[in-house]
Order: sequence, then C-alpha cells, then structure tokens
Amino acid sequence: MRHVILDCDPGHDDAIAILMLLADPDLALDGISVVAGNQTLDKTVHNTLRVLTVAGRTDVPVYAGMARPMARDLVTAAYVHGESGLDGPDLPEPPVGPAQMHAVDWLAQHLEAVEEPIDVVATGPLSNLGMVLRRDSTLARKVRRLVLMGGAVAEGNVTPSAEFNIYVDPEAAQTVFEAGIATTMVGLDVTHRAMLYRGDIERLRAIGGPVPTMAADLLAFVSRFHLRRYGVDGTAVHDACAVAALRQPDVLTTRHLRVDVETRGSLTDGRTVVDLWGVTGREPNTEVGFDIDRDAFVALLEKDLARLAGSSE
Repeated sequence: MRHVILDCDPGHDDAIAILMLLADPDLALDGISVVAGNQTLDKTVHNTLRVLTVAGRTDVPVYAGMARPMARDLVTAAYVHGESGLDGPDLPEPPVGPAQMHAVDWLAQHLEAVEEPIDVVATGPLSNLGMVLRRDSTLARKVRRLVLMGGAVAEGNVTPSAEFNIYVDPEAAQTVFEAGIATTMVGLDVTHRAMLYRGDIERLRAIGGPVPTMAADLLAFVSRFHLRRYGVDGTAVHDACAVAALRQPDVLTTRHLRVDVETRGSLTDGRTVVDLWGVTGREPNTEVGFDIDRDAFVALLEKDLARLAGSSE
C-alpha cells in the first residue's frame, strides 16, 4: 500500500483530484493539508470537508494550513471558482470539522514519523510545503516523489507568464523546487491537453449516484469559465492530471530539466523558468510534463467515479 498526502486548495479541479485519490484501492490517503489559493482558507477547508462528505470519507483527516503566502498578500481565483470556491452543485454541510493541528505542523510531524518516504501531491499554492521546508529542509528526504500541478513551460493563466498556483506564492515554489525532492511538474502545457468536453462530462453524469453527479456538476460549472476565456465548450481538469501522473506515470510525456521560479520580475513574476537546452549549466531538478495521454486520463477518471459510485451505494 502506497501512502500519499494531498496538499490542495479546493477549487473544482482539486475536488476531482480528491476523488481520484480516494478511488484508488492501492493508495492510502494519510491526510489532506489545505492552503489558501482558489479561495480563502476558511472556504478551501470547508470545501474539502464537503467533498469528503459526499464521498462518504470523512474519516480522512483534514488540516488547515497557511492562510496567506509566505511573503505576499493572498490572491484568489473567485473569477473561476465562484464566491464559495466550489460553486455549482448544492453540497451538504460536513458533519465534522478540520483537525486541530496546523497543516504545517502536521506535515512536518508526519513526514518525520514515517519510516519510508511517501508520495505528496500538491494542487494549490506551495505555501504549506514551502514553510515545512523552510523550517526543516532535511524533511525533503522523506518525500519519495512530489507531483505538483503548477507552472508551465511556455504560457500563463493569471498573467501572460505565470500559472496561478506558482504566481500566488512564488517564494514557496522556489523553496520547493530547490529542495532536492524528486519532483514532477504537471503544468498548463499538460493540463490544456486533457480537456473534458460536454460529452465527456455527461458521460460521467450518466454513471449515476451522488459522487459522479457532484463531479459532473462541478465540471459543468467551471466549463462556463473556459468557454468565456478560451472559447472551448469544456474544461481542463488541471489538478486531476497530477493525480493521474502519480498513479500512472506513463500517462505523461516528460523531460528531466532545470526549473526555477521568478520572484522579482515586473512582467514575469511567478513564472516557472524551464531550462530547455541546459544553457544555465545547472543540474536538472524536475520531470517536466509536456504532454498527456488524454484518452487514458479520461478512462481513469471514468473508472474512478464508477468505483466511488458503487462504494457510496
């Protein structure tokens, strides 16, 4: 059984990522650490608990973490995810609250305690992980692999240069990229190649049951933003691609490259600077995603939602 931690900021695509981790019988989700990003921390924590409630998995502990970036004011994405951060479906109120321990403290304690290194999936700003590593950089050795959704080689979605998760807390992101962790970066170059279109979403809805219905409602809501912004009748499920990459690494096409994060550029703040041709001479530190097998990704998501539909009956 592989053990994994999810660090997230739900967010519609984070919700799908949670479901895909819960659906894998070969993964043990040790806990979910939550950070401010897509919305404020109180909302992202509440959204995490609501998704777990629909999935019937309120046994998974949830830890509230950083309410703002390490060195900046918080920027949110209400223009994508709505006022709640998870607009669209009518989700139930959770019967439980988050654990009392701060997520940074829990992450540090949990990583220190594990006998064998474990996997981490990060689908929000990297403030929690950055703070853990600032406190104790030796904990990097306890992460077997970090798969993060963030960054891009050649595009941005919050500025022309920067992807949202990295832009929100570039100082934390640079700390993480420099930590020596085996890291896979699933950026916009990948996620925009894994679109779910209207027909895909309705096929997920047709599975039936509370979990597939919630997933379809979430995807349908965020599709409206993609139609306005990109003219596409569908949505990129960014964070779910990171989970797919953890579970089925061959779904991604990657190159081992050097990645650093711009923290002082007037036009490029928050950009992931990918050294495609080794011109800096610096050691590669990241498996950078360039492409994804969309059909395999969609098939995995369908299988996961069908499994969760059966388990919730």
